Amino acid sequence: MLRYLVLWTAFLAFSTSLAAQLNINNAAITIKPPKNRELFHDYIDKEQRDLLSADGKADNELVFSGNEEVNLLLTKAIGQTVDEFQFNIEADSLLDHRLKVNYLTGMSNVLKYVRANWRTKKVNLLHLPQIINGYKQCVIDDRDGKSIEPVIAPLSYDAGTAVLAANIFSSNKGYQPSKDELILKYCVLHPASTFITLKDNPNVPFADSLVKAVAKRYPAQLYTYAQANNKLGGIIRNINDDEFVKAVTRMARSRSGQQYFPFLDNIVKGKITFEELDAAEKDSIQYFRLLVKTQMDYMQRAINKDTAIAFKELTAKLEKKAKDVFVTTINGLHTESDAVRFRCLQPLTAQELYYLAVLTDGLIYTSSYTSGVYPLMMKKINNRGDSLLLSLNFDHYRKFISQAAAYNTLGNFLSTFPRHDEATDLMKAFVGGLEKTEGLEDGVDVADSYASIIETNKKLAAEVLNLVQENYQRNLDENNKKGIVIYNILNKLFLSADSSKNIDLTKELGIPPVYNVPFSSLTNEKGEVIAQVFFYGDKDGQGIFNGFQNMFGGGNWAIDRNNPQWITIRSVKGNPVVIYANKPLPEETGEDDKAQQALDDYLEKNNIHPTVTIHRGHSYFANSTIAYMAPSSRIVFMGSCGGFHLIDSILHKSEDAHIIASKQIGKTAINKPFFLLLTEKLRNGNNIDWIPFWKEFKSKASVEGFEDYIPPYKNLGAIFIKAYRKSMGEEETDG
Repeated sequence: MLRYLVLWTAFLAFSTSLAAQLNINNAAITIKPPKNRELFHDYIDKEQRDLLSADGKADNELVFSGNEEVNLLLTKAIGQTVDEFQFNIEADSLLDHRLKVNYLTGMSNVLKYVRANWRTKKVNLLHLPQIINGYKQCVIDDRDGKSIEPVIAPLSYDAGTAVLAANIFSSNKGYQPSKDELILKYCVLHPASTFITLKDNPNVPFADSLVKAVAKRYPAQLYTYAQANNKLGGIIRNINDDEFVKAVTRMARSRSGQQYFPFLDNIVKGKITFEELDAAEKDSIQYFRLLVKTQMDYMQRAINKDTAIAFKELTAKLEKKAKDVFVTTINGLHTESDAVRFRCLQPLTAQELYYLAVLTDGLIYTSSYTSGVYPLMMKKINNRGDSLLLSLNFDHYRKFISQAAAYNTLGNFLSTFPRHDEATDLMKAFVGGLEKTEGLEDGVDVADSYASIIETNKKLAAEVLNLVQENYQRNLDENNKKGIVIYNILNKLFLSADSSKNIDLTKELGIPPVYNVPFSSLTNEKGEVIAQVFFYGDKDGQGIFNGFQNMFGGGNWAIDRNNPQWITIRSVKGNPVVIYANKPLPEETGEDDKAQQALDDYLEKNNIHPTVTIHRGHSYFANSTIAYMAPSSRIVFMGSCGGFHLIDSILHKSEDAHIIASKQIGKTAINKPFFLLLTEKLRNGNNIDWIPFWKEFKSKASVEGFEDYIPPYKNLGAIFIKAYRKSMGEEETDG
């Protein structure tokens, strides 16, 4: 406990402190706080000690930076400057006990706030001297009845927030203006959080101005909040001097608002009216056609550096309509004749068919693409692939090439170019410039395409490999780290596809084994392999579940069906394998989801961690399986699954997962042999060596549709993501 406060006046600068008003000689002065205030000094002392110990050493120095002067300033602020404040408060005869306690409490609160928030970067510790001096000045002005706003206004957001964390200035006339000022600073620093901030603080005087300032950057948020039945919603709806905000408000208040929104930019520019949209919406083909036309318009503008507002929302709506109106239909009619199955595609143009294909990658069946969409698209463009891409300004062309490679139509597509050099230029563009793209999706498209190309077109595969190596050398010459990493990975991946090259990806790229999963990596401390199977309560799921149980008859397995929400299958011979599968309870009431959640809770509570995850359901259930799947999963069978985003989501959940995916709906004639082979390998304690495993699997499931199942070692996109994250992670650590 601090019983005495000592002030050595020779070391003080009085001009900015309360002590400046005291008549003190150059000498040591000792003040003993009364008993009823000692505790409040103790609180401050504790916060000082804790802050000085923030560097891991319990001493009287804070080492935060490599700069000794910075460390000295921080140490002085925490120690000497705060000590001076404590002395000055006690020395000020004009302050009564209540105010002294108030101001002392404020200082301990400020220090506590800094200590609690500097590690998360909510407070910049380098601003600590400003924070303490700002608080001291606020105390002076508050004591004198002045506003604290002039003190807070020049401070940064984090420093000003730390000063107000004293929680003692609420009666000061400058308190609310200061809070408003900090809200504005926060929104300037974090514009994407403007609407949520205004929702919580709708009374700031600049609310409407802020809405107008960020509206075009975040139109979807504007739309959402314009619908809200709260004060911010009212503010937005009352803005009458901004045509953009008015247009979004009108959409938000309309039942057809979601249908209007993708066309927002053209509506504001007067290129299309609400009435025209209403007419198109009544006809699904006309509405889809309008979406495609607008997509092409926006793409042309983007090339000219004019990005349309709500462009991403437009593409998302186009994807949804392509899936819901067309692809779901033609996939669902896969047992019908082509004339019946593809009737809905006949009115579509080549460009409309192109978007239908590329935006449903991973959902469209192989036969839907190869027998329906692709041949009709090429027929309608007079079999001129070059004309098609030019008319589309090469929008999503990497996705299209990757998709064409996967469905073995790339060779045919390139042959429709009148000159060979044009096709060569397209492939150069496809492979090149990946270091300039955002995210990893374009790199994944290039990686995924190669596995298909090398199987069907050795000459083209050699050209692609050569292009990758040229781009690798170019990035080396330019010292572009991102490009070096991307093309080094692609080069190693593509070389590894030729077994004669003997490329060890684990050694070359530092990633877990690609071609095998050791049995030891699948077992827990008891030597058990734990598998989890996800079923869904639609009609198909219930039928599949019954067949699944029948696989485990005979004397090797025992099934426990006593739990109302899941079954447990255990091996009774060989190595211990335990399979948990939720029952496909009715999806209409959400009972299947409750069963999955209950099973997950049970596994978590009992420290049971599955290393094998099996998805048994349609592709639209895949996200639910990924959400519940265990991060410990090493083998993930997704059945009907595909596309970058689902693979990426799986790897975010389990970065070492070996993923088996299908481009088409799962077939029992294929899935059953896979499960039987996998579970027998596990029961016998075998390593899972994918190349011989896949050959054996194919011999047991040699039926139409097998080619749509992708083994882990050919899922080059997934391997690319793993390797890229590993390489960039090491770079960041080294940096």
